Amino acid sequence: MAIIVNIDIMLAKRKMRSKELAEKIGITQANLSVLKTGKAKGIRFETLEHICKILECQPGDILEYTQDS
Repeated sequence: MAIIVNIDIMLAKRKMRSKELAEKIGITQANLSVLKTGKAKGIRFETLEHICKILECQPGDILEYTQDS
């Protein structure tokens, strides 16, 4: 099972930098980096909601499931 995090794609579409997103949602750049690289073990719904609100997207735009072979 693999969950792919597409925050970088949404940031590029919105022409926004990671630093700006981190400041707007109230987390550190280091924590955002852990999330972006897929190394996070989980994400709070509140954080996901803030990301979606700022990036004007749906959770499915950010998180993608791919089945391992």
